[in-house]
Amino acid sequence: MQKRISSYTAILEPAEEGGYVAHVPMLPGCMTQGKTFEEARRNIQEAIRGYVAVLREDGDEVPVESGDAIMTTVRTPV
Repeated sequence: MQKRISSYTAILEPAEEGGYVAHVPMLPGCMTQGKTFEEARRNIQEAIRGYVAVLREDGDEVPVESGDAIMTTVRTPV
């Protein structure tokens, strides 16, 4: 069985206590962490696979992003 490749936007941010936290806005609650950026990146890939597997097992629709996301940091006085 051929596996389908899907793309999801993952946001990785430095954690206050060190390392990185990662989450996927398209998949609410899909989050993880890692001691390094690369570890967090690998962990979020695994978390996405697990999240999608549970959706499929439950017969729920798997969200698909409509296109490439553009992310930027915006700085503004508040």
